[in-house]
Amino acid sequence: MGTHLETGPLNYQFGEFTLDLVRGCVLKAGKEIKLRPKVYETLKYLVEHPGRLIGKPELMQAVWPDAFVTDDSLVQCTLELRRALDDRSQQLLKTVPRRGYLFTAEVIRRPTVPFPLTDLLDLSDGHDPSLVKTGRAKIASKRHDLPIPRTSLIGREQQLAEATELLLRGDVRLLSLTGPGGAGKTRLAIAIAAAIANRFTAGVQFVSLASITSPDLVATAVADALEIQQVANRTIPQLIGDQLQNSGPFLLLLDNFEQVLPAASVVAETLEACPSLKALVTSRSSLRIYGEQEFPVAPLEQNSAIELFVQRAAAVWPDFAITSENVPVVQEICSRLDGLPLAIELAAARTKVLSPSAILDRLQSRLQLLTGGALDLPERQQTLRKTIDWSHSLLNESERRLFRRFSAFVGGCTLEAAEAVCNTSRDLGIDLFEGLSSLLDKNLVHRVDRTGDPRFAMLETIREYAIERLNDSGEQSAVRRAHAAYCLVLAEEGNPELGPADRARWLAQCDVEIDNFRSALDWLFQTRELDWGLRLCVALFRFWDMREHLTEGRIRLETVLRLAGADRSKERARVSFFLGALATAQGDYPAAERFLQQSLSLYEELSDESGIAASLNALAVSARDRGDYSAAQSNFERSLACWRMLSDRLAIARCLHNLANVVKVRGDYPRALWALREATEIFEQLGDRSGATWSVNQQGDIAREQGDLDAARGLYQRALSAFREAGDPWGSARSLTDLAYLDCAQGDHFAAHAACREALEIFAGLGHRRGMARALEGSACLAMAQGYAVRALTLAAAAAHLRHLISAHLPHAEQSRLDQTLLPAWESLSEADGQRAWAEGSAMSLENAIQYSLEEPWSAISG
Repeated sequence: MGTHLETGPLNYQFGEFTLDLVRGCVLKAGKEIKLRPKVYETLKYLVEHPGRLIGKPELMQAVWPDAFVTDDSLVQCTLELRRALDDRSQQLLKTVPRRGYLFTAEVIRRPTVPFPLTDLLDLSDGHDPSLVKTGRAKIASKRHDLPIPRTSLIGREQQLAEATELLLRGDVRLLSLTGPGGAGKTRLAIAIAAAIANRFTAGVQFVSLASITSPDLVATAVADALEIQQVANRTIPQLIGDQLQNSGPFLLLLDNFEQVLPAASVVAETLEACPSLKALVTSRSSLRIYGEQEFPVAPLEQNSAIELFVQRAAAVWPDFAITSENVPVVQEICSRLDGLPLAIELAAARTKVLSPSAILDRLQSRLQLLTGGALDLPERQQTLRKTIDWSHSLLNESERRLFRRFSAFVGGCTLEAAEAVCNTSRDLGIDLFEGLSSLLDKNLVHRVDRTGDPRFAMLETIREYAIERLNDSGEQSAVRRAHAAYCLVLAEEGNPELGPADRARWLAQCDVEIDNFRSALDWLFQTRELDWGLRLCVALFRFWDMREHLTEGRIRLETVLRLAGADRSKERARVSFFLGALATAQGDYPAAERFLQQSLSLYEELSDESGIAASLNALAVSARDRGDYSAAQSNFERSLACWRMLSDRLAIARCLHNLANVVKVRGDYPRALWALREATEIFEQLGDRSGATWSVNQQGDIAREQGDLDAARGLYQRALSAFREAGDPWGSARSLTDLAYLDCAQGDHFAAHAACREALEIFAGLGHRRGMARALEGSACLAMAQGYAVRALTLAAAAAHLRHLISAHLPHAEQSRLDQTLLPAWESLSEADGQRAWAEGSAMSLENAIQYSLEEPWSAISG
């Protein structure tokens, strides 16, 4: 009997849930469960492959087929999925540490029917108990962050072998793949790294520099990729050396280095700081630093070039095949294109509408017309230029106008953005959607996100060509100004009055548009458009601060402050204020003091009482963070006096909240309670539920420190209810963490574990690392109360390591209390066992630390 093929749409039934592929949603008892598109895609792939262990690279490729993402994105999706399915005990989706994910529920595939499958089926969850993790979590598996190629590697076998042999030699620390744009350097580099990844026991990390034009930002890009938080008085190469110390061989792949060549010194310093590190770089030019081994990426041999043409032609026209009639023509096309992969792919894409003979005819005529190209470019790059020239010549005038204007975007854009920038004066001459579709068909633009709002981008080589066309058109200034205006509108939408949900959406949008913001600022600074430059820097401050782009924010703000000179005193005061805040966040307190005093002086010259009050408040925060509580209290009191004089009730309440925090640390509980009660009353009168709730939560802190645990519990529960009602996840997670400490102190370990688990899941979903550290510390205290000494030290070490990375150390009083809690663990274990547990926690990745904490304690320590 033949196999029955289901041709209609399917539903998947698992437990009480239905995955409806027609509607693209998940149902529980007929009611839709809201999921983000990426979370839905994750679930869909898992449900389609039940009972099979799915590795992270496979799952990331399925969910993000055209984008390079890190493990963090996948972890966030699985956490959200477990919350939506109420699967915190991992009965449906299990994490197999260091291996991947296993969907263990029984899944039944059914054709779509007009009534819920739950009315017909009685299903129970199933899983393989042998796959449940019983052993204690081990040190984090090595980092392996490489993009997953979308096409096979063709014709590079010999170069792959030669390059890997070079890179594995003991005397080669830096291997640079050089060649013209479109030669296939990135694809070969990824293949090299993948081929020898097992030889780099500490891991492999890919860092794309395509969107970075400032050499000053290269070190930051590397630090971000390695998840290293910058701290004062330590260079990034030194911090990388600290992180990789004694970790074994590590490979760093830096892609598209040609536009940031002055940053070669960063590579040299990093190699010097990390003896176990090797670097693989792609660039159109060598780095010219000591010890560099250059490896030119040659064009494809003829047979390989033909194979690439055939593969890419079949991708756009499945019926295409090489025949005895067309093989000489394809051979001539590849020969004319000098075997350059990008040029061949561009030509092959035309088989969708042209025969190989027609392609050759058009290509030959264009090459003859364009023999007088730029003589200072390498010959192969001239050939590539001619190939793009030919593709460009196939566009009509309106499409060419869109093509060159689109080059203003870096890292892609949405349809809305393209309309705003490319058709500002309504002179495009074509419907934007139709024009963009045409560029997509001709492979001059590609889609970079296939869910949610679609985004479109250009390959960098094509974008460079489009920029030249834009410069030649005389439209460059108008288009770049329109691009800057669009970026300014996006940035200024993040005004201070946004609620938590709107703020989260704005931050997520800024994450996506960060390269466009960078490009806009570059142009505004180069053209001395300081009015807009100042506005954009001021508008992006909250993004830089909340997303921890601290170094980049300081570089931009210092640049615009320098360009402003002695003019614009009000704007300089505000920029100095923001610089002081960022320096405080970095722990660079001397710089923070300098900037904030400058801000205060400027506001005093302007007689700006509001600015004076804000500067005093920032000086107090900086003093508090460096432990100078006397200076902090003095400046908070001065700031409060200014706000009272101005009758700014919201600012008064916020300053009272800050003042309470400092006097609480100094032991003046009566005054702290007085300040908080007044703050709460003002917040409530103004309708600021979030501010009032944070003040209530801090009253719980005071009650707990005074030993009144019942009062503290009542205040924390009151705050938790209010946070949940207001939809404030940050606040909810903080109150849950505080309640967990109380539950632990009162011996209710089950409730404490549940609260810690929920708080950690919320913080992880938000990417809030200080909150994650606090939740991990709570789990450590819980483990100590249960008598699990090794688990307690491991979790505390993971939290301490995280705090070190983000430069967010516990206040002295809280650190002392945590140390006292952990002291019995050190005393009950031998010195070697205690140090081993601490080292294990310190070496855990954030993902592994979260997973370890979420496990049931008896599961985590058994075996």
